[in-house]
Amino acid sequence: MNIEPIAYFHSPLTSKFGIPRQSGLAATLAGRIVFTPDFRREEAVRGIEDFDFLWLIWEFSLTPVPSSGGQGALTVRPPRLGGNERVGVFASRSPFRPNRLGLSCVRLDRVELTSDEGPVIHVFGADLMDGTPIYDIKPYVAYADAHPDARSGFVDRHDWQPLRVDVAADVARLFSASDYRALCDVLAQDPRPRYHADPDRVYGMPFAGRDVKFRVADGTVHVVGVE
Repeated sequence: MNIEPIAYFHSPLTSKFGIPRQSGLAATLAGRIVFTPDFRREEAVRGIEDFDFLWLIWEFSLTPVPSSGGQGALTVRPPRLGGNERVGVFASRSPFRPNRLGLSCVRLDRVELTSDEGPVIHVFGADLMDGTPIYDIKPYVAYADAHPDARSGFVDRHDWQPLRVDVAADVARLFSASDYRALCDVLAQDPRPRYHADPDRVYGMPFAGRDVKFRVADGTVHVVGVE
């Protein structure tokens, strides 16, 4: 089966660094789904506004393709396990998968009808980078998709709390109110590789057209500058 993108995602996050590790963690992070020309038709999204959440099927487009004839690695190191313990690839949500497909549940904000891009779907909480190809969109149906009492494997055994975020007022003013809230949501998830623990190391993360510099110490993300 050959599949082609039906849409592309647009986000303030323009690199893999800083992408939330699961959808819904950065709940205020806004994004847009813009359809390819063949699907820029209002009837393609008729009725979608009646749903609160959507499933996106997409591609980890910057993840290396497994070598020719190979299936790729069969074990991976999830960040929740500190990046040091391996589990089977199909027991994880790692981007390093045989077919590089991702699955995300996002909150629908609104559908905007435009003259040049057709219907544009605005969502919150996606874990997709700017420019990510989307292969399908399906509505989230609570009676079938929600399993609140389900076990979650190693995730249940490794609790994790968001970090505090410290941003100086003069830096915060460089962003719109919505972008600032989303930036704080993203930073609170700790974008660093989980095996990094140097409190003096400064990281750079592209966000909304700016390069945000930060370091992490004692459970707090300190934004030290913006370029």
